[in-house]
Amino acid sequence: MYRIAQKTGVSNKQAALYRLIGIIGALVISSIFILITKKNPIQVYASMIKGAFGSYYRIRSIIIRAIPLAITSFGISVAFKLKFWNIGGEGQIMMGAFGAALVALNFPDLSKPVLLLFMAVTGFVFGGLYALIPAIFKAKFNTNETLFTLMMNYIAIKWVTYLQYSAWKDPNAVGFPKIADFSKNAWLPDVFGIHAGWVVTLVLAVVMHIFMKHSKKGYEISVVGESVNTARYAGMNVKKIMLEALFISGGLCGLAGMIQASGVGRTLAVTTSANAGFTAIIIAWLSRLSMPVMVIVAFLFAAMVQGGVFIETAYQIPQAVTEIIQGMILFFILGTEFFIRYKIVPVKKEQGGN
Repeated sequence: MYRIAQKTGVSNKQAALYRLIGIIGALVISSIFILITKKNPIQVYASMIKGAFGSYYRIRSIIIRAIPLAITSFGISVAFKLKFWNIGGEGQIMMGAFGAALVALNFPDLSKPVLLLFMAVTGFVFGGLYALIPAIFKAKFNTNETLFTLMMNYIAIKWVTYLQYSAWKDPNAVGFPKIADFSKNAWLPDVFGIHAGWVVTLVLAVVMHIFMKHSKKGYEISVVGESVNTARYAGMNVKKIMLEALFISGGLCGLAGMIQASGVGRTLAVTTSANAGFTAIIIAWLSRLSMPVMVIVAFLFAAMVQGGVFIETAYQIPQAVTEIIQGMILFFILGTEFFIRYKIVPVKKEQGGN
């Protein structure tokens, strides 16, 4: 029998060596798969890099993809720091976008700064309140937050689907199932040709880093995550801290939804979240819950996706093929991080005496 144990004493050089081995392994195994599809692996990898960074437009697309990934990762990491496994980022993004759309569609003539601020606050509150539901059940009844938050994703998605195809269906869309576009006052302004969400992302990275590392509340969240008993012994209100942390977690995810609805789609749709809620879980874990690192990892992940989209067109290959390649790369990277942090050790059997 074997068990997983925490690994200690891994130096930065050793960790870098592990990661290098993981990257080489990913490239080798992916190359074998690419050869099976009768393509040249070197040409495919070169095309992925070109497709990601080959022009200003492509880099711009990467940044736009990375924005919701990074902000959602910030939110997910707050819950993860508490050891509350929030898998509901997708639903919280959708509910934040719903809150922003509710404001945008009902107050289209408000001045741009006021309307955008109103949308951002509403998106944050709606996402936060949606995350509070599983948090309350966890605090009161010790429910399984992983399943609870996961199932709530589908409730939020189906709610937006109902709005898009029925309650909020635009009568001017000639039968096409869509929600009316926001007024221009509800559009995020561009900064250097990219919507202002990238500025919000960088500011949030700094603010959340300070909050988690240097504030009393961030310290309390860390202590509760490390040991509930220690937190109680220190006089902390564990349930209150959990609820506050989950409101912040869901609120950040909701803010990502507002930014997607306002800066990208300029309306609410079932595709608003773009699977950012699920991808952010991987990004948060790979970043070791470090906010600045999440910005970099989100950018690299978006670049990988952008490069995959390019080779689909360049080589006329199915989307499933690029997803397999991306999956292999992620599998090796995640596996590398696992072996940096943990080790598998044999369980010693206790000797029984008569």
